[in-house]
Amino acid sequence: MEATTTFNNTQMHLLQMFSVNRSKRALDELYDVLYRHYASRMSEKLDSLWDSGILDQQRLDEINTMDLHQLS
Repeated sequence: MEATTTFNNTQMHLLQMFSVNRSKRALDELYDVLYRHYASRMSEKLDSLWDSGILDQQRLDEINTMDLHQLS
């Protein structure tokens, strides 16, 4: 039996939006926009965790010694 793939709404929208042949430059620009967007969101969340005291230097030092691959 053949496996089927179901796309979520975001994936479908992106597939439709970029269904035309785009250049490498356009792909690089899209990657940059998405990267900056998610980096900004992550930075805001980390700032919030730091300001609330959930995240501090001691916790960062602990995380730095962890094997994060084992968390999944």
